[in-house]
Amino acid sequence: MAERILIVDDEETLCEALRFNLDAAGYETAVAHSAEEALATDLSGFSLILLDIMMGEISGVQLARIIRNNAATARIPIIFCTAKDGEEDMIEGLDLGADDYITKPYSLRNVLARIRSVLRRCPGGGGNTSDTYGRISFEGLSVDTPGKRVEADGSEVRLTRKEFEILSLLLRNRGRIFSREEILTRIWPDEVIVVDRVIDVNITRIRQKIGRYGKNIVTRSGFGYGFIG
Repeated sequence: MAERILIVDDEETLCEALRFNLDAAGYETAVAHSAEEALATDLSGFSLILLDIMMGEISGVQLARIIRNNAATARIPIIFCTAKDGEEDMIEGLDLGADDYITKPYSLRNVLARIRSVLRRCPGGGGNTSDTYGRISFEGLSVDTPGKRVEADGSEVRLTRKEFEILSLLLRNRGRIFSREEILTRIWPDEVIVVDRVIDVNITRIRQKIGRYGKNIVTRSGFGYGFIG
C-alpha cells in the first residue's frame, strides 16, 4: 500500500517537481498551495506532510500546531521544507513536534531520503485509519491491515489476497476514483499480463461479499472505481 504524502507550499513549480518525483518513487501525493487549502482536506488520510513555513495568513508553524493539537492528526509525521535556515527557526520547528527540517534550496534526493527515514521511524503515523493499529473502517465495515481480516457488521468476510488489497486501497482512499490502470499498477505491480476484466471480476466479488456495503463501491463510467460514503 503506497504511503500518502501531502505537500503544502505556495510555490506551484516546486510543488509540481516534488509531486512528480514522489509519484515516481511510488508514493501517492497531493498538493495544497496554502494552509487554508490543506485544512479543507482530510488530513488524517495522509502518512506524512511536507510543510513550508512562510505562506499566507496561516503560516506553516500555525498549521503544524493545529495538526499536533488534533487527536486525529497528532501522530502524522511532519517535515518542514523552508527557506528559513536560522538555528532558532529550526529549533522552533522541531520543538513544535516536526520530525525533520529541510532548508531550501534542497536536492530532491535529499528530500526522498529524509522521507524514507521519517516513515521508517514513524510507521503507521498517518493513513485514513480508525485507530493506530492499522484498521480502516467505514460504519460497520472494518479492514484490519496487519491481521489481514475484514469484518462487515460483526461477521468475518473471507476475501482472496487480491480482493483484500483492492478493498483496502479503495477504503483507505474513500472518495477517490481509481482508474483500472492505477489499480493494476498497485495490486499487480510485478505481473506483466493482467487484463482489465480481472479487476471487474474482483470488484463484483467484493461487492457480493461485503453485503450492504457493496453499494458504496461505485463505478464511474470511463474513469474507474472508488469507495464512496
